Amino acid sequence: MYDDIIVGAGSAGCVLANRLSADPNRQVCLLEAGPEDTSPWIHLPVGIFFTMRSRTLNWRYQTEPETELYNRRLFWPRGKTLGGSSSINAMVYTRGHPWD
Repeated sequence: MYDDIIVGAGSAGCVLANRLSADPNRQVCLLEAGPEDTSPWIHLPVGIFFTMRSRTLNWRYQTEPETELYNRRLFWPRGKTLGGSSSINAMVYTRGHPWD
């Protein structure tokens, strides 16, 4: 029996599981559909070319057809591994615009 069940071991899920499990009286279950992040491609920036194609590490979602884009679907990579999408982003992020 668990006190807390967390679905998804992405960045937020892992932090939440860690914080909740700090209480020795709580039983915490962290569920993740994908494997551990032991693939060497996850830990190398050049690995993005592998992780974007991988069905093991990436859910490989596509958007619904966008009328503004002539009904094209866009590729929407989402991490399917311990660490979630943070594990497949090639250690790159885009800083938000100061006006946003």
